Amino acid sequence: MTPLDAETARTRLLDAAEELFYARGIQSVGMDEIRSGAGLPLKRVYALYPAKESLVEAYLQRRDVRWRGRLAAAVEEVADPRERVLAVFDWLGAWFREPGFRGCAWINGFGELGAVSEVVVRQVRSHKQAFADYVAGLVADAGLPVDLGPQLVLLAEGAMVTAGILGTDAPAAQARTAAEALLREGVDRRTNVL
Repeated sequence: MTPLDAETARTRLLDAAEELFYARGIQSVGMDEIRSGAGLPLKRVYALYPAKESLVEAYLQRRDVRWRGRLAAAVEEVADPRERVLAVFDWLGAWFREPGFRGCAWINGFGELGAVSEVVVRQVRSHKQAFADYVAGLVADAGLPVDLGPQLVLLAEGAMVTAGILGTDAPAAQARTAAEALLREGVDRRTNVL
């Protein structure tokens, strides 16, 4: 059998880690399980990621890039700037309906390891800040008051937590309805100022 190049081995390892960490939690999954899932020798696993924490960091970083990319692609399909803000909640609903949805990987990771892993805390904060910045950009593009950004993020984050716990996509629609009310109020405030 031909040995795998480093990039292919890394991808297989991250694929296995992501599937296991997201399905069962980070702490409950051992490196031997990940190695087995990736079909790699343990020595190769530790050559790529010398510690489980470095693998967890790479898993969260890769998932962040993919998650934010999927969100942005869905939102960019919507032409109207105000509707783009609401498209965030539509996309969340679609994500919540995906097979195997278990909530937000960063919230889950923080719940498991936030008290003991600076690496996890850093990755979670980076992801959540990037999401908040993205929503703030959508709010600005729509010409809405800037204070709506954090309020909309709280709605989205609450929907993520609730959907993960209850196993339903209903929180996305409920958060979207609340977001619509915030947008109307924001438009009214903007109009009254002008």
